[in-house]
Amino acid sequence: MKKIASFLVAAITCLSCASPPQTTDLFNGRDLEGWHVDVPAMDSDSTLSSPFIVRDGFLVSLAEPLGHLITDAIYSNYRLELEYRFAATPGNCGVLIHASTPRALYGMFPRSIEVQMMHENAGDFWCIVEDISVPDMVGRRGPEAEWGITEGKKRRIVNLTDNSENPVGEWNVMVVEALGNTIKVWVNGDLVNHGTEATASEGQIAIQAEGSEVEFKYLRLTRITDKNDSQ
Repeated sequence: MKKIASFLVAAITCLSCASPPQTTDLFNGRDLEGWHVDVPAMDSDSTLSSPFIVRDGFLVSLAEPLGHLITDAIYSNYRLELEYRFAATPGNCGVLIHASTPRALYGMFPRSIEVQMMHENAGDFWCIVEDISVPDMVGRRGPEAEWGITEGKKRRIVNLTDNSENPVGEWNVMVVEALGNTIKVWVNGDLVNHGTEATASEGQIAIQAEGSEVEFKYLRLTRITDKNDSQ
């Protein structure tokens, strides 16, 4: 009996001491350590500067030249939380999930699933040589015969809500949960997209420079170690 009691006490103690999920700041607030830049136009024009800078403690994606800021590391089963704003002019940007082969689409975009950040369209999925399924695919993507993951195909999957974004100049919080082959997206607390059967379940994370200046206050990644960790 004493052995059983000791075992139960040890088990309870172990459960109570379980460490919380590991959270990592992908942006350290000082520089772009842990990231690398891929800007095709810089290959042939040495006068161009990177469109990704750190300014006043923010990670800033400048309008041009077009390209991507990509994590060095590969991630799977995580929750990514980021706070962003279009400080002046509303426009386009995105965070790419499960990124792999660089310049796989239009000689620019890495193979990935994009979570759109374009003003008034935050939470759309864009399929970039990867694919994902959602309910009401025809209504949200168009005729099935036109679906595809390469140039000229219907790659956009419209999000579920309107008016989830804050006005231009105000900060927005986006949460992307990538668990196995599913991806969920929240914007300011609203569930704006939920896809399943993604054709990738791991990869790098990328931020776009796509014609509009965007400021990022933070990008935090929390590992999901159990299904109970998901929202």
